Amino acid sequence: MNILTKIYWLRVALGAIAGLVSACIPIIANSVTGISLTAQMSELNTLLNGITVALLIYLVSFWVLKSKYAAQVEKPSKIMSMGIFIYFFTWLVVMVLILSVIIGPVPIV
Repeated sequence: MNILTKIYWLRVALGAIAGLVSACIPIIANSVTGISLTAQMSELNTLLNGITVALLIYLVSFWVLKSKYAAQVEKPSKIMSMGIFIYFFTWLVVMVLILSVIIGPVPIV
């Protein structure tokens, strides 16, 4: 398997992990602050915290992959760009699915 293919599939897996972590942030905050879960979900903080987690995991993976594979690829910039779209797409899908399960049906008032 090509190195860039390995990086691509690693980014898919890391996107799913980032989505899971991003969706669990309101649950952790609920246990710390005591504010109800639905009140936290309605805030913009959930999205901003999720984006921060996703960017942090992506940047850490870039630094690790760059230190490991920089000499083995033809262009070191390919390490940064390989799998960026699928990473954020996977992160968004997993985060939305997990949050939908956590929140459940919202009653219409």
